[in-house]
Amino acid sequence: MDNPRLLLWISFGLICFLLWDAWVKDYGPRYQPANAPQSVTDTDSVPAAPAAPSDEDLPALLDVDEARPELTPQIEATPRSERIRVMTDVMSLEIDTVGGQLASVQMLDYPVRKDRPDELITLLQSDQGDVYALQTGLLSADAPAPDHRAQYQAIQREYQLQDGQDELQVVLSWREADVVVRKIYNFRRGSYQIDMTHQLSAGATPWRGASYVQLKRQQRAPKRSFFDVDSYSFTGPVIFDGEKYEKLKLKALRKNPTDTRLTGGWIASIQHHFVTAAVPPADQQVRYRSRLQTGDIALLSAVGEQRDAAAGQTIDFPHSIFVGPKIQEQLKLVGPKLAKTVDYGVLAIFSEPLFWLLQKIYNLVGNWGWAIVLLTVLIKLVFYKLTETSGRSMAKMRKLQPRLKALQERYKDDRQQLSTAMMELYKREGANPMAGCLPILIQMPVFLALYWVLIESVELRQAPWIGWINDLSVRDPFFILPLLMGTAMVLQQKLNPAPPDPVQAKVAAILPVVMTVFFAFFPAGLVLYWFVNTVLSVAQQWHINRVIEREG
Repeated sequence: MDNPRLLLWISFGLICFLLWDAWVKDYGPRYQPANAPQSVTDTDSVPAAPAAPSDEDLPALLDVDEARPELTPQIEATPRSERIRVMTDVMSLEIDTVGGQLASVQMLDYPVRKDRPDELITLLQSDQGDVYALQTGLLSADAPAPDHRAQYQAIQREYQLQDGQDELQVVLSWREADVVVRKIYNFRRGSYQIDMTHQLSAGATPWRGASYVQLKRQQRAPKRSFFDVDSYSFTGPVIFDGEKYEKLKLKALRKNPTDTRLTGGWIASIQHHFVTAAVPPADQQVRYRSRLQTGDIALLSAVGEQRDAAAGQTIDFPHSIFVGPKIQEQLKLVGPKLAKTVDYGVLAIFSEPLFWLLQKIYNLVGNWGWAIVLLTVLIKLVFYKLTETSGRSMAKMRKLQPRLKALQERYKDDRQQLSTAMMELYKREGANPMAGCLPILIQMPVFLALYWVLIESVELRQAPWIGWINDLSVRDPFFILPLLMGTAMVLQQKLNPAPPDPVQAKVAAILPVVMTVFFAFFPAGLVLYWFVNTVLSVAQQWHINRVIEREG
């Protein structure tokens, strides 16, 4: 940052951007995480059986008319809900025997707050009037089929991934007449991907039907807080149609429910740092529907193609499910473009390569803070020639300050003549007062893109740097980094020419204070980037000033 006036405009622009962003989020349709994170549930207690959902919850088959077919299965009036507990190295899950559904999923490595390690982030848990569910099942127009209300049986109530064991399989079973369905969950060590398969064995008569998966989540207006970055992250349903990723806003769902058939897509529900996604087989045509139910409950469903099982034949209906943090390396393995759920917004074109580079550096140094420092150095090297040209012009401007003041005294009553004389002086001496603009304008997308990288990348969530900075994704608890940054900006101002206008000079003088207060509430990682960038700019400008002085 080599031009104080430009810094003022940039800070003003940042304030306008954030105010606009806050206005859109306050008055536009917004979503709220369906449930507050909870501690581990006591699996010994049997929860009350949920009320049987209406047929409105059931999706329609792909090649059947909109009129819902009469379903053969006779659902128990009061199905018995029991919880099957599953423990892997990264998740603690509960599977409900009603529907064989994932009832709750806790993130063992992700506490809500770093100072409360026992309070874990929990997904897919519906309580206190909120709804957040992943529902899966089979549909058939004329044969028994277990939907998400069916009663399943399990051999045991607890499963655990043992040391040295890389995979864990949980099997639930359902039977009606001579149709048998095994619902199989496969979990892997270190992974948040869950492979879920309905394995259907037909009886004496052929069976025809399809599998489905749907996400059901209640949307509520969140409580906004300037100090809580979570409250400003998009929360709600998203869909990928094979080419385009789209966030489904509440207003759009209310006015324009969607119904489309495509291959290679998926559905998901996202929130800050975490996602629940369902990915059907990529080679099948799937019917995707999105709509809004009573109570602002968003319902996304994906129904696969109908398949035939001959008498005595067994067929599989597989789905890939991801429930967990938005770890981009894992998301890329689960579904096409699933990493888009990391919500970098309109600056994704800059944020994605920045994160890629930042992660490569982290793999070398093993600390996200030092990775940010080294990334800043690399960015400074990329823009070095550009900022050097600007710096030389600023050094010349600084050298011209006494002559500019003399012109101001001579033409203090004729601003037009003063402007003409100053432009002639600039042209004669090869100085450009606007030379600092271009580097700032070019670097601003990088700055804003890095802001979203630090805010949205779960890899940096609660990541420590050194000493008092134990979480780079939130503000510095003691405001030390912002104060250091402000000090560096004061030094930078002393190396640059003062604005010729007295009012501008006074405004520029208080700019470091304004920026320090402004940055005090930014993520520490972003302040670290800006501080290192400013220190490097000070060093570069000091060197250029000395070179210009030697050149005479």
